Amino acid sequence: MLLTIALLGVVLALAYHFYHNTYTYWARKGVPYEPPLPVIGNMKGIGSKYHFRDINQRIYDQFKGKAPLAGMFIFVRRVAMIIDLDLIKQVLIKDFNYFQDRGAFNNPRDDPLTGHLFALEGEAWKSMRHKLSPVFTSGKIKHMSNVIVEVSHHLVDTMDTTVKAAAVDGGEVEIKELCARFTTDVIGSCAFGLECNSLKDPSAEFRAMGRALFERRRHPQLIQAFLFTNAKLARTLRMKVLPDDLTEFFLSTVRNTVDYRKKNNIKRNDFIDQLIQLKAENEEAAQKGKGIDLSHGLTLEQMAAQAFVFFVAGFETSSSTMSFCLYELALQQDIQDRVREEIKSVLSKTEGGEISYDAVAEMTYLEQVLAETLRKHPILPHLIRETSRDYKVPNMDVVIETGTQLLIPVHNIHHDPEIYPQPEKFDPSRFEPEEAKSRHPMAYLPFGDGPRNCIGLRFGKIQSKIGLVALLHNFKFSVSKRTEVPLILGTKSFTLGTEHGIHLKVERV
Repeated sequence: MLLTIALLGVVLALAYHFYHNTYTYWARKGVPYEPPLPVIGNMKGIGSKYHFRDINQRIYDQFKGKAPLAGMFIFVRRVAMIIDLDLIKQVLIKDFNYFQDRGAFNNPRDDPLTGHLFALEGEAWKSMRHKLSPVFTSGKIKHMSNVIVEVSHHLVDTMDTTVKAAAVDGGEVEIKELCARFTTDVIGSCAFGLECNSLKDPSAEFRAMGRALFERRRHPQLIQAFLFTNAKLARTLRMKVLPDDLTEFFLSTVRNTVDYRKKNNIKRNDFIDQLIQLKAENEEAAQKGKGIDLSHGLTLEQMAAQAFVFFVAGFETSSSTMSFCLYELALQQDIQDRVREEIKSVLSKTEGGEISYDAVAEMTYLEQVLAETLRKHPILPHLIRETSRDYKVPNMDVVIETGTQLLIPVHNIHHDPEIYPQPEKFDPSRFEPEEAKSRHPMAYLPFGDGPRNCIGLRFGKIQSKIGLVALLHNFKFSVSKRTEVPLILGTKSFTLGTEHGIHLKVERV
């Protein structure tokens, strides 16, 4: 009995020491912070009542103008929110060598699809970024744009069919799902070389898998939270994040595509071709490769991981951007009309009125509209970086210690009225050249910045633009009975999304 009491006392003492040592961290450093709650830190209500953007807003509002950074706790993980735009520039660009990693979960040994560019760290990230950069040059993107244009024809056909079927309901269409089917077919073709046909068949396998990635979880929410906030410990425990059937689907898809192309000597100049070429640089070394050593080509698992993240990042972010853009244009017909006039004017000069990479590049007002969409509706609420070695904050008597996560609150910066007056107003004139030039370069971060910015930003933009051009050239979008004003945003998904979809009235032009 006495031994049990003694052990209980030791456990309680250790728990108290851990709690006290963890949650007094920022106080000891002399950094202003929001007092945390036990276990959950500053995350009360996350995923139910609040989204990250809401919690970040609360902390951002408390400390903006008072300090360049503020302390917070994501559960038991210490995090520094970087508020000052000059300090953000130091972190993302000037002192990037201190903040190269994201601290994201990756476990290529047990969960091979997590060994992708977004999550990799250190030399593995450098090597993979170097190897993949040639895939996203302007020339390669221009070539892949031909595939996007081809899929955009199917998008118009499907919208035609959908609008006719919806005529009895006043032509009301749920836009987000249709945009997701378009981007699924684009990415499926460019990343995997496959005809996904999700525009023709909403239950097509690739669309079902894309939906499952965001709707199905391997673990309950609490375990998921642990896994993402304690990535290194989770990797040590050999935990996985993806359901096994999804992993096997993407691995087998890449394996079969690579085998078929090599056997039949097929070249399409797409993402898979580039990966095959990289793998062929040193086939023998790649076959012997263990873990994530990228010094000699790529293993099949590494190829699949890059194709997987291209798919996940490409179809969800671009489809959301397209649907938010159409929503804003439905609310402001004058802006929609101006975009449509620009589209008609440019396409009137192309052969057969066909969309092309060069034609889209001429559409400067469309670029402003897309930029304002990403300003008002950034898909990621924040950027995360992790300190790889102690960093002395310029002009402050503060050292950010190794292993500390840094959070850059993109959504809240984009909605700061001191940077963007009337931030809830959709106003593409904010991105007229002189207007954009007058702002701090870190005031607009939908794709991040610096060496670890989004490698696929040009692909994502051209995909969204071609889809929007095809739709706006042929259809008019307006408010329907089910259109939410304002939109009700979801709280469960990390990325920006709506609770009930985006419903708009659609008519043939």
